[in-house]
Amino acid sequence: MQRIALLLVATLALLSPSAPAAAPAERPNVVFFSFDDLNDWINPMGYRQALTPNLDRLAERGVTFQNAHTPATYCAPARSAIFTGRYATTTGCYRAQVYFRENPEWVPLQLSFQRAGYRTFGTGKLFHHREGFIDQRGWDEFHVRNESQKLEGWPLNSWTEDTPLPEPFPASRYNQIKFKDNYENIPGGLFLEYGPIPNEQEPAMADTQRIDWACSILAQEHDAPFFLGVGIYAPHFPNYAPQKYFDLYQVEEIVLPPYKEGDLDDLPEKMRKQKIGRTKAHHARLEAWGLLEEAVLGYLACVTYADAMLGRVLDAIENGPHADNTAIVIWSDHGYHHGEKGDWGKHTLWERTSNVPFIWAGPGIAQGQEVAASVSLIDMYPTFVDLCGLAQDEGLEGISLAGVLRNPATAQDRDVFLPYLSPNGFAVINQQWRYIHYEDGSEELYHVQRDPHEWTNLAELPEYAPIKKQLHASAPQKRVPPGIDAPQLRLVLDGTAYSWKTK
Repeated sequence: MQRIALLLVATLALLSPSAPAAAPAERPNVVFFSFDDLNDWINPMGYRQALTPNLDRLAERGVTFQNAHTPATYCAPARSAIFTGRYATTTGCYRAQVYFRENPEWVPLQLSFQRAGYRTFGTGKLFHHREGFIDQRGWDEFHVRNESQKLEGWPLNSWTEDTPLPEPFPASRYNQIKFKDNYENIPGGLFLEYGPIPNEQEPAMADTQRIDWACSILAQEHDAPFFLGVGIYAPHFPNYAPQKYFDLYQVEEIVLPPYKEGDLDDLPEKMRKQKIGRTKAHHARLEAWGLLEEAVLGYLACVTYADAMLGRVLDAIENGPHADNTAIVIWSDHGYHHGEKGDWGKHTLWERTSNVPFIWAGPGIAQGQEVAASVSLIDMYPTFVDLCGLAQDEGLEGISLAGVLRNPATAQDRDVFLPYLSPNGFAVINQQWRYIHYEDGSEELYHVQRDPHEWTNLAELPEYAPIKKQLHASAPQKRVPPGIDAPQLRLVLDGTAYSWKTK
């Protein structure tokens, strides 16, 4: 496919982490673009099966971090960490806690931009999609598809009665076989659901509408620098995308990820039992019913649809009045398993959950470069402090990547921390190792350079005890207990505002 260069003129020399913050006159506009459940199956990260021409186009104009990791293992805690710049071990947001209720004194990213003189705009799944999870502070405008949503706690749901669904429903043969005609009892929403939407109905899709609005903001003149957050739901299940994206793939040509028989045998006992149960529930059924390739195809079609939505934003930047001073960063809240280690989903401390796309482009950012050093999405907040002149916050737990964006050759590998679902569960990751520590004290250790699929757990071998000790010591020693989960709270609506109260 033809790759159209994104015209982001390099007029701003990005500062090194130790340099003073950017002066107001130099500050770039920022487009903060998130995907949901997008793993490393994109062409700029070496995966050749997905068609991602716009991610390719962005990578050609910027810096791609090949070893970037989520700060949490699923949506709600990952986004809490990104917007606060703090891990769950500091915020207590390990699961479905509401960070701005738990820690109202901390300044979230969008409010920091607003206080620095930026206009702030947001749309789509930047926060957890449930009602009551949008942090309403700091936005000049946050767009939702329907005005009625503003009276319902601002849910960010994407598949409702006013958005198109495939016919028949459910569309995936997995759900058709599993539930037969008892479709109202499909658990977990629309898990492992995939299928095409008629092309003519694409304008009614939620993500398409969000991109429409974002492009309208980019087309406007602004008298101050702006921060535009754009969150799309794709490629999260259900894997619905217009028919034209499904037509780009043929099921007989789909190459499955590598699976290994007995892959779970060397896991700690508790985790092995959990994952054997999950394998039986999903992967074994897909395999027995001959649907593995179909399910992967549905995800890839959604990846290409998501890529097309990014392409529209890149076009809007290029053709708008701010092409010469707009930076963009793309990221995904976490990755996704497609049968690797028997799993379909996230919620793991393994590579398929943690490794995510992370690409920056814009003024002063190196072009067409890759960084192999380990980084975390929690590094975004301190990077913006340097690039955009935001107020310094000594509590931020990431490190600024500003100097690396200017000169990728200066990147140095480090241990990256990944919290799990409770204070004593976590992973520590670098270019060579992945160390996993579970709540019960059990462990996994993988030499990821020699064993990229994480098939051989080395944790029980005595010669690796010093490595485990060293990696364990790099994790935060102080880890706060979990806060109150949203299900234990009551959402109180007050017009278009809301608050959370204890039940």
